[in-house]
Amino acid sequence: MTGRVLVVDDIPVNVRLLEAKFSAEYFHVLTASGGNEALQKVRNEQPDIVLLDVMMPGMDGFEVCRRIKRDPATAHIPVVMVTALDQPADRIAGLQAGADDFLTKPVDDVSMFARVRSLVRMKGMFEELRMREETRRNLGLLDADEVGVESNPTGAILLVDDRPDIDVWINMLRSRGHQVTGIAGFDAALEHAQTNPCDAVVVNISLQAFDGLRLCSELRANPALRNTPVIVLVGDREHRKLAQALDLGANDYLRLPLDNSEFIARINTQLRKKHYAERLRLNVQLGMEMAVKDQLTGLFNRRYMAQHLDTLLTSASGIRPISLLIMDIDYFKRVNDTYGHAAGDDVLREFSVRLASTIRNVDLACRYGGEEFVVILSDTDPTLAYSIGERLRSAVEKKNFPIDHPVNDVAITVSIGVASSTGGGDSSAAILRRADEALYRAKREGRNRVIAQAA
Repeated sequence: MTGRVLVVDDIPVNVRLLEAKFSAEYFHVLTASGGNEALQKVRNEQPDIVLLDVMMPGMDGFEVCRRIKRDPATAHIPVVMVTALDQPADRIAGLQAGADDFLTKPVDDVSMFARVRSLVRMKGMFEELRMREETRRNLGLLDADEVGVESNPTGAILLVDDRPDIDVWINMLRSRGHQVTGIAGFDAALEHAQTNPCDAVVVNISLQAFDGLRLCSELRANPALRNTPVIVLVGDREHRKLAQALDLGANDYLRLPLDNSEFIARINTQLRKKHYAERLRLNVQLGMEMAVKDQLTGLFNRRYMAQHLDTLLTSASGIRPISLLIMDIDYFKRVNDTYGHAAGDDVLREFSVRLASTIRNVDLACRYGGEEFVVILSDTDPTLAYSIGERLRSAVEKKNFPIDHPVNDVAITVSIGVASSTGGGDSSAAILRRADEALYRAKREGRNRVIAQAA
């Protein structure tokens, strides 16, 4: 995978060197020689990753990184700080500024390219979620609240390591509010990850007892764990093994021996990203539900109903019967005119509850529009469909509907039309038309009744 890399450095020879290396790996390279120019290019060009020098005149790399990560339009762009600074405090300062990684000069090319490709892949995932989120907002499917990033996230962490001092790390994480499980065996670690919710997995890939890279591969192969951050611990000179881990999908790494503060900082960074991605996915899922469900009643909407009915008719191929109920709440306008539209909404919500509780799990209920509702009954012949319709009519009539009004409740009845498929050549439009004709007959004949339309 290639992408667009922005190289930021005030020393021209450093820029040219990185530009040549990334161009040779088929990346498209942008350059900037200072902080302000870098911020402008990040906003205007939206690169896939930023390689940022720390020591620059005017605005240093830490401040540039902070500004990139504070801007909602650029916060998802990964930033790798590249510098000659090699103290743990410097790396921690970069991570706290929002950097996704911190590489020390001279940079090992194998590790650098593996890390960049890993971060570009992750950025692509975030970009897809952000585009879906933006579509959801533009359609007005949900309130356009910003998805925030937690400052001090906590989570369930699986630590896979067999070093004698593992308890020290477990206790340190627990003291910061994390739930931590320490495991030294391959099978036990994989089973725990598969059966217990994990917000992050830390794996020592320098273990003697088993191949830590194999565990990373197994974690990424499991669909339920693909979005769980994996942080690998690796020896200081194991560049090739680190590159393999990143290619397998590891999200981050730490060199052994561990620095306490950097360990905590990197875990917090991965937890923030995971929680951010989960919020985006949840909003996308809610947006999808809003696209196919009625907001007031929670039932499926007319658009989804039509698609579902077409699918059922195609799969049934005239062999299995498909029936349909279309219903209209009797004299619903009187409820709105007498008690107000809020009371009318109460009636619609209660009607939806009774409808959903009366039909079978395999049936599909939807709000067709206004006070009209439709139920699609799969594998249901006309006789059974009529029986279900009558049961629903009775459930509506036998108990008044509660409303938010001094009168407390109102009597409600419903008229129902029933139609069934006639064979392989039947269409959803034809069934709906026949059910609608039956409904209007029920209303003409006095309402509060079920009428089945002959095919």
